[in-house]
Amino acid sequence: MKRIVGKKEILMVLAMALTGSMNAELNDNLFPLINNVPGRSTLSLNGQWDYIIDRYGTGYYDYRLKPSSNGFFRDQQARSESDLVEYNFEQSPDMFIPHDWNTWDDELKYYEGIVWFRKVFDPDRKEDKRYFLYFGAVNYNALVYLNGTYLGSHKGGFTPFNFEITNRINDGNNTLIVMVDNTRDKDEVPTVNTDWWNYGGITRDVMIIEEPETFIIDYSIRLSGDTYKEISGWIQMDGSNLQIPVTVEIPDLKAEVTVVPDESGRAAFAMKAKPVLWSPENPVLYRVVISTPGSTVDDLIAFRHVEAVGNKIHLNGKPVYLRGICIHEEAPFRQGRLSTPEEARTLLQWAREMNCNFVRLAHYPHNEHMVREAEKMGIMVWSEIPVYWTISFDNPETLGNAKNQLEEMITRDRNRGAVIIWSLANETPVSDARNQFLTSLVHYARELDDTRLISMAMEKQYRDRFTPVIRDPLMDVVDVVSFNSYIGWYDGLPEKCARMNWDLNTGKPAIMSEFGGGALQGLHGSSSQRWTEEFQEELYRQHVAMFEKMDLAGTTPWILMDFMSPRRLLPGIQDGVNRKGLISNNGIRKKAFYIMQDWYKTK
Repeated sequence: MKRIVGKKEILMVLAMALTGSMNAELNDNLFPLINNVPGRSTLSLNGQWDYIIDRYGTGYYDYRLKPSSNGFFRDQQARSESDLVEYNFEQSPDMFIPHDWNTWDDELKYYEGIVWFRKVFDPDRKEDKRYFLYFGAVNYNALVYLNGTYLGSHKGGFTPFNFEITNRINDGNNTLIVMVDNTRDKDEVPTVNTDWWNYGGITRDVMIIEEPETFIIDYSIRLSGDTYKEISGWIQMDGSNLQIPVTVEIPDLKAEVTVVPDESGRAAFAMKAKPVLWSPENPVLYRVVISTPGSTVDDLIAFRHVEAVGNKIHLNGKPVYLRGICIHEEAPFRQGRLSTPEEARTLLQWAREMNCNFVRLAHYPHNEHMVREAEKMGIMVWSEIPVYWTISFDNPETLGNAKNQLEEMITRDRNRGAVIIWSLANETPVSDARNQFLTSLVHYARELDDTRLISMAMEKQYRDRFTPVIRDPLMDVVDVVSFNSYIGWYDGLPEKCARMNWDLNTGKPAIMSEFGGGALQGLHGSSSQRWTEEFQEELYRQHVAMFEKMDLAGTTPWILMDFMSPRRLLPGIQDGVNRKGLISNNGIRKKAFYIMQDWYKTK
């Protein structure tokens, strides 16, 4: 059903009304992102939440399109038989959070708009503690209220955010209400046009974090360069007594150091240690304990070193071929957003079965479960933000949004050694505005984290009919030149691969970050019949033969598993599903899966 008002108008008026400012910004009132939430004292708010579908924005606006004093955030209930209240969370349906609404309620399969969520909870509140409300992700815009008071807002569907609620949380029952809007817009990140399902809702964990008045909010712990004999980093404190001793201890290495932060609460440290280096063959994780007199944060950290050396990627000083696969954050054996460690582990186990040592998590930061499970399993990770196709590159607000999502992605995962590449874009059309936009993101990524490689998925061109080249001006800015190529699917037929004479003389490692074609699992025919498993199998057979003549640092076929996409409309074949997966969305391997499995044994 078409809404009568636009998303931007709703959110702008909401923000103005709630903050009292004509210049109110989205992502307002956020507390700086707290790192390593799983390693802290938390109360889960996952579980059953009430929800109300609000197609016309009735939950905030009156019939004059002005803010209503009786908006849904007030959670009003009729106190007598004569009271007029035209909504009721108590009598509304429930949804288990985290979950997307599209696959929870048939009425919401294609829905893009506003849904209100309510959770009533009773924490064990302590007077000497601080409390923070943490969301793993909400797609896409979220306005958050606690006990009828506006906390703030956040935009971006795949990164975490948090608010301090110390002075707003009650000793008894508390009512948390979140307005979620997943309407697409050309100026957002991602933009209107994508090739994945726009899953709306509170799609990742919701938690209350408990901390002392002064606590460790963020930190970075890593190997010092390529010496492999020193571990260094920094600690950031928050609170009123910032200059208290902070101890970093790695018990299994018998390494420990104590530092005192400066007036800003920041302290750098270094200590001698020789950890066993993390690798796909030996994914060693060390328990790291960061403590102050009043608090402790536990983490499991992988120590490794990654760098680009000429046209190779080196892990721990040795060349490594990235035997990869692309993955969307879609759950195996059911449709919808992945939400549990078990579902993440299933996808990663399928990748390992294919002999992968690397995954490209496309096209947005995935659930933290995915990154942490990959680290445990010894799988290297490419993580990217959804600067996808034709973003509004000339809009400063769009750039600000992209930078915020980049910062939230890096802050969450800067201590995850499995992540070796930050990717900042996918298949973006070359222009001056785009080049400036993405160059700004590259510089910002390096400012936030200088220990990883930077890349983005580019597109190929042709010097002549059979000589593909990469001519993107941002080749000079990134550390790894990655490119997508669909020879044999969108570009000719599979046999065209044999005639290609690639020119990849970039002086940098090159990754073919996408290739492949579609097949309906169970549809069989000749190798020239499109959509059959045999066509896809032949396409992959031709590709691996072509790769033997190319100087690549890695490959990531598109894609591990079939996934939902409104762009894919062919009846009887696609039916709203992108069929390029090497595994069906029911977990059945297609014939092309075994082509990659066998070839990766040789790499």
